[in-house]
Amino acid sequence: MSRWMRILYHLCRLSLGGLFVWAGLVKSADVTAFAGSVAAYGLLPYAGNYLVAATLPYVEVLAGALLLANRKVRPASLLLGGMTLLFMIVLASAWWRGLDIDCGCFRPDAENPTPPAVALLRDAGLLALAAVTFRLRGGTVPRPRE
Repeated sequence: MSRWMRILYHLCRLSLGGLFVWAGLVKSADVTAFAGSVAAYGLLPYAGNYLVAATLPYVEVLAGALLLANRKVRPASLLLGGMTLLFMIVLASAWWRGLDIDCGCFRPDAENPTPPAVALLRDAGLLALAAVTFRLRGGTVPRPRE
């Protein structure tokens, strides 16, 4: 792997890990507010909202910490990429249904909600970080065909 690819790998890994550790810590600080954000999507039963709110932040912190520690990088980036894709689907569903809600991603009790289009773009960037991290951790960089 070239020097630039190693630098790109570490930048993506550290950015993704740091963002998810931060997001998980913010959500875990007020599980009740996060449960309210989850409930606003109208997809889960009452108990399901609290189950997600009580577990998801810690999964995010754990996977993010693994990326920051450069351990189990492929499983952690795959998990975070899959979760981000699911977040995007749920957010797009809420947007399509005309719900005027905040995604609850980084500030579950925000007074000024993030517009869904902005949240989807941000999540697309996170998905790209996860994909690059997963791909480059394999140690192979695709070469142009001759």
